[in-house]
Amino acid sequence: MKRIIARAGFIVIGLALGMYLVHYLPYQERASASEKQHLADSRPSQDPVSLACPGRIEGESDTIHVGAAIDGVIRTIRVKEGEKVVKGQVLAELECADLKSALQIAQAEADSLQQSRARLLRGSRVEEREAAAQNTAAAKAVVEQTAAQRQRMLTLRMADEVSKSSYDQVQRDYEVAQAQYQRAVRNQQLVNAGPLSEEVARADADLRAAKDKVQLAQNKLDKCFVRAPIDGTILRVQLHEGESFALVAPRPLFSIANLSGRRVVAEVDERDVGAVQVGQKVNISADAYSRKQFSGTVTRIVPVMGKKSVLTGDPADKSDRDVLEVVAGLEKSALELPVGLRVTVQFWK
Repeated sequence: MKRIIARAGFIVIGLALGMYLVHYLPYQERASASEKQHLADSRPSQDPVSLACPGRIEGESDTIHVGAAIDGVIRTIRVKEGEKVVKGQVLAELECADLKSALQIAQAEADSLQQSRARLLRGSRVEEREAAAQNTAAAKAVVEQTAAQRQRMLTLRMADEVSKSSYDQVQRDYEVAQAQYQRAVRNQQLVNAGPLSEEVARADADLRAAKDKVQLAQNKLDKCFVRAPIDGTILRVQLHEGESFALVAPRPLFSIANLSGRRVVAEVDERDVGAVQVGQKVNISADAYSRKQFSGTVTRIVPVMGKKSVLTGDPADKSDRDVLEVVAGLEKSALELPVGLRVTVQFWK
């Protein structure tokens, strides 16, 4: 009986050893291989990370907050969010009916002074010149007539055939005719004469002042139009039609940026500023893109320290330390990253 029990025990032990050899040893080998692969993946690559810090995605240019140049009520909004615009394009128009009226009045005054100056330079009209010439010719004919009569009366007076009073009357008529003729000649010269230099100077000064008023009114009216300062894309429309804009407490009307490329602004802790330099390679990662990384190159290092603006939410992250802003341009594949996204920036040695 004891032999049978001993044999049964050996059989059980043999079976257990067989199962161990069949199942457990291959599992151990697979686990060991997996661990080795994990250790290999966790080893630093040929380009080890020098440091990591938070950053924020920006467009090719800084985000510009666009406002108006004067106070007013928004009349029309001409663009939508996500729309591409060019520099100088009108984005919005303010209600400026009073400035439009002022421009029309200034333009009318300038046109009136322009016409007055043109008349001054042109001189008298053709009809006035013709009338002056006819008056001169008539006065000359009267002079010739009275001169002939005076000569005839002089001959009769020398023959003592007319009285002295008759001769004197003819002489007076001749002198009056002479005076009228001289006045007609002077009037004709005045009608045909050009303007005085001081009159032209005054007309020019008045016209320049009127044109300056027109330009001033036009400049004020131009401020009613909000124009794009750069080529870019409208990120956000902050105000809408009917809302008011005031310079005392300005609120931006639009946010605009050049989205033809992407860059990241990293905030390097004051203890690590010596580890960054222009031309250094960086990698960008974000929680929303856990399986992707984006590479770039440091293009600019701001020469002054500042306060943190990118908050990670980590309680261990101290917000009282100063940071240095480092700007890195990103590859084209980073165009899918939205502007303003918080990311982690890794700097490579």
